[in-house]
Amino acid sequence: MKFTQYFLAIRKRPDRAKIKDEWIEDTIRNPIYSEIQTDGRMRIWKRIEEEGKFLRVILLPDGETVHNAFFDRSFKGEKR
Repeated sequence: MKFTQYFLAIRKRPDRAKIKDEWIEDTIRNPIYSEIQTDGRMRIWKRIEEEGKFLRVILLPDGETVHNAFFDRSFKGEKR
């Protein structure tokens, strides 16, 4: 996986440090929902059963570089 410098810096925060690379990779490969932002970045979600939460991963327009990843408290598992 490729990461932006922003992601590498933000992932040091305590609330982001517990997000495993394998969860990010699984979300990229098997999202349950995705959408394209107006800037071309992709938002993708997957439920992480171990945490009981939905992980949102933001990819750059290349579709492979991770710009952000966090547990999305507002996503309920379906299109909003």
